[in-house]
Amino acid sequence: MTKLAAGKPAPLGAHYEGNGVNFTLFSANAERVELCIFDDEGNEQRYDLPARSGDVWHGFLEKARPGLRYGYRVHGPWDPAAGHRFNPNKLLIDPCARRVDGDAIDHDLFHGGFDSADPHNNAAIAPKSVVVNEAFDWEDDAPPRNPWGKTVIYEAHVKGLTYLHPDIPEAIRGTYRALGHPVMIAYFKRLGITALELLPVAHFASEPRLQRLGLSNYWGYNPLAMFALDPRYASDPDRALQEFCEAVKALHQAGIEVILDIVLNHSAEVDLEGPTFSLRGIDNRSYYWIRDNGDYANWTGCGNTLNLSHPGVVEYAHQCLRHWVDTYHIDGFRFDLATVMGRTPHFDPCAPLFEAIKNDPVLSTVKLIAEPWDVGEGGYQVGNFPPLFAEWNDQFRDASRRFWLAKDISLGRFATRFAGSGDVFRRSGRLPAASINLVTAHDGFTLRDCVCFNHKHNEANGEENRDGTNNNHSNNHGTEGLGGSLYVIERRRDSVHALLVTLLLSQGTPMLLAGDEQGHSQHGNNNAYCQDNALTWLDWEQANDGLTTFVATLIHLRQQVPALIQNAWWEEGDGNVSWLNKDARPLSVREWEHGVGRLQILLSDRFLITLNNTDKVTEIVLPDGEWRAVPPFAGEDNPVVVAVWHGPAHGVCVFRRS
Repeated sequence: MTKLAAGKPAPLGAHYEGNGVNFTLFSANAERVELCIFDDEGNEQRYDLPARSGDVWHGFLEKARPGLRYGYRVHGPWDPAAGHRFNPNKLLIDPCARRVDGDAIDHDLFHGGFDSADPHNNAAIAPKSVVVNEAFDWEDDAPPRNPWGKTVIYEAHVKGLTYLHPDIPEAIRGTYRALGHPVMIAYFKRLGITALELLPVAHFASEPRLQRLGLSNYWGYNPLAMFALDPRYASDPDRALQEFCEAVKALHQAGIEVILDIVLNHSAEVDLEGPTFSLRGIDNRSYYWIRDNGDYANWTGCGNTLNLSHPGVVEYAHQCLRHWVDTYHIDGFRFDLATVMGRTPHFDPCAPLFEAIKNDPVLSTVKLIAEPWDVGEGGYQVGNFPPLFAEWNDQFRDASRRFWLAKDISLGRFATRFAGSGDVFRRSGRLPAASINLVTAHDGFTLRDCVCFNHKHNEANGEENRDGTNNNHSNNHGTEGLGGSLYVIERRRDSVHALLVTLLLSQGTPMLLAGDEQGHSQHGNNNAYCQDNALTWLDWEQANDGLTTFVATLIHLRQQVPALIQNAWWEEGDGNVSWLNKDARPLSVREWEHGVGRLQILLSDRFLITLNNTDKVTEIVLPDGEWRAVPPFAGEDNPVVVAVWHGPAHGVCVFRRS
C-alpha cells in the first residue's frame, strides 16, 4: 500500500498544495492515526499518518485533489474514567474540515461505547470530510470597517430572512445568494443598518432528541464542523463557498459588514449518551472539560463544554476564526455562550484564547461581540470581557421592557441603561459601543410578541412548554394573543414605538432582530430553535410597511445625533446630554428614584426625546427654544413650533431645535 510522505504540521486540516494534499490532525493522547480515503462507491483505503510534531499528526498524499472524501480513525486508550474514548471502529470528521458530505443522523452506530468500545464500524453511514479548493476572485473587495459609533446591527437567519420573499427568485430564496441579491441590498440600505449578523452558518447537526420528535435544529447552535460552511443554505451545495463569498462581496460593496454568530463552546456530540462524530474520538480528554469521574462539565447546557484553555484547542479555535476572516472576508463574530472562551476553569479576562485573539494582527481588528454568560458557576460575566470585546447587554433589554411594559423600574435605572450602562462597561478603556443594546434577539420573544403575550407558548417544541425563559418582562395589554380590540392594538403599537425609540436612540450599539421592523410574530414561542417553518420565516407579504418606515427613519435620525455616534462617554456639562422633568428642569434625586415615568432627554443640545410611560395624557413643557417634531413623528417639512408636548399615554416623540 502507498505510504504517505511526512508533509507539514501546519496549518490544521486538509490543504491542497497543487501536487497533493497535506493532512494534519491535533491529538495529544492518540497512539496512532489513520487517514481514511473514500472513492465514489464508498470503498475505503487507509493510510497511517507517518509524522508527529508535538501533538499534531501529519502526512502528505501525493496527487490527491479537491473533492477527495476522507475521515480519520484514531487509536488510543479506552479509559472512560480518565476521559479517554478512542475507538478506531468509528470514522471521524476532521475538526478542521472545510466541507462535510452526509448527514449526522440519529443511529446507534454513532455511539462509541459505554463501559467498552463499541466494535461496530460506522463508515457506511458516517459523514465524510471533503478537501476543498478555497480559491475565490475577491477582486477589489475591502472590509467596510464601519466605526463602532455608527454601527447598527441587524440579526438574521439566512433561511428565515428570505425564504418567503416574493421578489427574490424562487430558486435562491433562503440561501446565501439571496443575502446579496439586489432586492435585499436595497432593503438593507433602506433600513440603514450597517452590519448583518447571521445566525450560525458553520456546519451543524440536529440533536438526536429533535430527530426522534420529527423536528430539526433551525438556529444552528449545535456545531458539527466549525471550519465548514453549511451547504444547506446554498442553492447549489457544490458552490456553497462561491455563493457565500459572492454575498459577502455584494454586501461589502453596499457598505454593509457581515458578522457571524459562532459557537466555540460545545459540539454536537452532546453528553455521554450522545454520538461520536469527531472531537470525542480524536482526543476527548483534550477537547472537553472532563470531571474527575470522566463525565463532561456541562457549563453550556448542551451536554459538553470545549476546553479552550488547552493549548491545542486554543490553536484550533484561533485558526478557525482566522479561517472565516481570511477565506470568507468576515468582518466580525458574535460568540455564543462566550464565558466558556475565558474559562480556566474560572473565568479569566486574560485567558489563553483572549490573548491569542488580542495578539493576532487580523483578529484584533475585526468586531468581536460576546454573549457574556454560560450556565456554569460564575457564568454571568456581563462587563468583564477584555477591551476588544463588545457584549450583549441583557440589562438594557430588561430595563427597556420593564420601563415601558411592566413600569416597575425607576427613571434612574432606565437612564443608566439609556446612557450606555457606564456602571457595567466603563472600565479598562472601554467605550459606550461595548454595550450591544437589544430589546429582542433570536432567543426570546419577538418585539410584537413582547406586547401580545404574557406567557410563553412553546408547546410545539416537544418539551411540554418547559423550555424557554419565564422571565420575559412582557405585557399583552389585556388580551393574550395577537388579536384584541382597537384600543388594545393601539396601545401595543405605542409600546412597540416606544421600545424602538429606546433601542435606536440610546447610547451604545443597537441590535435589531430581523422581522421586528415588520411586526413579525412567533405566536408566543420564545425558544423557536427547532421550528424551521412558517412560525420563524419572515412573511414579507404580511409585513407592516409603516413600521418598517418608522424603524428606517429612526436609524437615519440616529446617524444625525453627535452624542450617539461619537462613541464617547457622556460627561456632566459636556453638551451631550441633559435629563429633564416634565417642567424642563433637571430631575431631583427623588424624581430619579421615585418619580413617575415622564422624562425629557436632550442630546447634543438640539435633539429632544420626550417620554411618557404613564397611563395618562401628560403636558410636558419643552426647554427654551423653537422645537419642531421630526420624522418619524412629523413630516420632513413640519412648520409647527411646539412649546408644550401633549404626551399621550405610553407615548414618545422626538423634536429638533430650530
